[in-house]
Amino acid sequence: MTTPPTGELTLCCLLWATPGLETELTAYEDAVLALMPEHGGEILERMIGSGSDGHPVEVQAYGFPSRAAMESYLADPRRLALASERDRVIARTELFPVVRR
Repeated sequence: MTTPPTGELTLCCLLWATPGLETELTAYEDAVLALMPEHGGEILERMIGSGSDGHPVEVQAYGFPSRAAMESYLADPRRLALASERDRVIARTELFPVVRR
């Protein structure tokens, strides 16, 4: 993953729900994304769709001031405690770096 010179990370996340669990996916994301600001993260955009025709249910863009801040969020014990729920409601995730203009 290429990091801008400032060390900031901006990421795009695409999320597909386990069939029939679209509402539960959104509830899970509500819970874990609420932890992000405590680690310096910022939700730049969050869009929720139907997930029909093979499209993701959620598209998110978020940023962290550094890789260390992102890793701190990923290691948050409250987030890790929800891992089994994540595995239940999320069928597929794509995460990749993007550049804001």
